[in-house]
Amino acid sequence: MPQVNPAGPQLAAAQAKRAQLNRDAVLSATPVRLLTMLYDRLMLDLARAEAAQVGENWPTASENLLHAQAIVDELTTSLDVTAWDGADGLLAVYTYVSNALIGANIHRDPARTRESIILLEPLRQAWHEAAGALTAPQSAPSSEGYRGVA
Repeated sequence: MPQVNPAGPQLAAAQAKRAQLNRDAVLSATPVRLLTMLYDRLMLDLARAEAAQVGENWPTASENLLHAQAIVDELTTSLDVTAWDGADGLLAVYTYVSNALIGANIHRDPARTRESIILLEPLRQAWHEAAGALTAPQSAPSSEGYRGVA
């Protein structure tokens, strides 16, 4: 007779609750927060993919690389290249990384995954810093006007 894990239903309920909380966080997030969340998940996927590649766990590596590719595709399609001068450069980085991730998956090449991490981590940090600057509390204007300018 097969043994039933009594923690199974509890684990499933906890996982369902976590998934609901994640959905709620995404649905209530500001655009800036969504961007940082995408970058965080992208870097997590790449770290997992690289570890799986090094361990020659190809199905797990592929799954994480495919998810990372989907995030890069989302970042690419949501980029407004007319919004600022550096957008074309960022688009070029996204295109390069997308191609590198495809190659990393097809050729089982952890070096391409590592290269993508190296290229994207400074961008992740920059977006987090920009998001922090946007959400930093502003000092209230004094009676002399904003920051002493009447």
